[in-house]
Amino acid sequence: MNQIKIGEFLKELRKEKGLTQEQLAEQFNVSRRSVSRWETGNNMPDLSMLITLAEYYEVDVKEIIDGKRKSENMNEEMKDTLEKVASYNEMLNLKSMRKGIITMCIVFIMLVIISTWKELSPAPLVSMICAYNGATFISKAREGKDKSDFVIGSIFFAAMMINTIAFILK
Repeated sequence: MNQIKIGEFLKELRKEKGLTQEQLAEQFNVSRRSVSRWETGNNMPDLSMLITLAEYYEVDVKEIIDGKRKSENMNEEMKDTLEKVASYNEMLNLKSMRKGIITMCIVFIMLVIISTWKELSPAPLVSMICAYNGATFISKAREGKDKSDFVIGSIFFAAMMINTIAFILK
């Protein structure tokens, strides 16, 4: 921690506000000498004053301790990294969803063949597939990515209900 660098940064922040050392001292109920010592690096504000100064100057305490503002370039790099991570996560979710749907389709086809062979109605299987797909799309919609997924999921659930009712009434 470089006290001189911190002091220079505090001085820069004060000047940005257009204040003299006397005005700042008056603002925070400290002596002008205290402000001068902070800005020369001879002394440091106590922790509570550091927090108060950070709020007043609208900077992070970390910025004061570092003696410089956050790099705009760093913010852009962080934003870019977060966008890439979100994109990667979405890609993984889509792959997982596709695998689940493909697996359910294979199971569905096998069960339809078995139910036909055993001369049973495939209606309960259709309901099961609709329920699974409806739940998948609605859970994806809850992530907030695409609200159309909620509509698709609701259609699957409606199809499940109609299919189940038709099966029961038959």
